[in-house]
Amino acid sequence: MAQVAVVTGGGSGLGREMALALAAAGYDVWVTGRTEEKLRETVELGGGRVDAAVLDVADGVAVREFFGGLQRVDVLVNNAGTGSPAAGVQDVREEDWRRVVDTNLTGSFLCAQAAFDLMLRQEPKGGRIINNGSISAHVPRPQGIAYTASKHAITGLTKGLELEGRAHGITACQIDIGNAATAMTARMEQGVLQPDGSIAVEPTFDPKIVADFVVRIAQLPTTVAVPTLTVMAAGMPYVGRG
Repeated sequence: MAQVAVVTGGGSGLGREMALALAAAGYDVWVTGRTEEKLRETVELGGGRVDAAVLDVADGVAVREFFGGLQRVDVLVNNAGTGSPAAGVQDVREEDWRRVVDTNLTGSFLCAQAAFDLMLRQEPKGGRIINNGSISAHVPRPQGIAYTASKHAITGLTKGLELEGRAHGITACQIDIGNAATAMTARMEQGVLQPDGSIAVEPTFDPKIVADFVVRIAQLPTTVAVPTLTVMAAGMPYVGRG
């Protein structure tokens, strides 16, 4: 019987690459997202191993209903996320802050909570939760405080899941990704604001590499934990000054 993986935000970008890589590795994959058309495209590329459900991860009732309809889940990839318009602290709108936190943090918690509950009850019990962090979980970008705060919080969520899952064969991992080449990072190749006020082009890398890491982590026995993994474009301004 194939293992079951759930990838949130699986309609495009990194989520789609992760879902397709898991399907190619033999998992039965569910992708969720808010845009049905994009989800259908992922399903069509999945070779018969991918199903889809329209889901807003910030909607607790909908999340519990979705996971309640699954027989088991062996791997949850909390990939769904959003940002907000670039703005200094004083100009961040409350509704933008709440939207980012509701999706990136609360949505990840709600999905992890529902998956965790199912992992406790299924036979054999246990599983793995992989949270999409970010380089922003370590260092902020200018004018991105809501996104940065939400990704810092993912670190606490991941550690809490790992701790409470320890006795039940449930492990948690945070993958911190820097400049994978998707539609969201296309602007990096045109130049983005740096902390010193300059605009600089930043390198990107193939998102399939991230998907390969997700598959490798998913395939590890649950006796092995990978608490954190950082994968980024070589030369991006993260390590050291500039």
